[in-house]
Amino acid sequence: MRSKAGWGVVLAMVMFSGGYAVAADKAMTKSVEALNTEKASLGGKTVTFKGKVVKVNNNVMNKNFLHVQDGTGKEGTNDVTVTSSQTAKVGETVTVVGKVVLDRDFGAGYMYPLIIEDASITVEK
Repeated sequence: MRSKAGWGVVLAMVMFSGGYAVAADKAMTKSVEALNTEKASLGGKTVTFKGKVVKVNNNVMNKNFLHVQDGTGKEGTNDVTVTSSQTAKVGETVTVVGKVVLDRDFGAGYMYPLIIEDASITVEK
């Protein structure tokens, strides 16, 4: 029989995703537009958002890069790039939970003012 503390460890292990523990109640829910317009205050925080996958590049630098849109925003604020060990197909609706990283420079001209890294991606069924 496990103690209450032991179950907490088990729960934490179950919630481990994408290289860090994601506490579901600690992730702020944002729209794609809000992520882009509020990015200065979101750096380093865990966020969640939902949208449609519009572009996928798998296995680039051992990561999958997805572009997600949710119908909010306009050119420049209507798309969020996500990196993950998971992937999805273009056209699928996904829920993303990940860490906001600002001014990420991968080199060779790949600079992201906002990117969600090491994300957990859940495909809506």
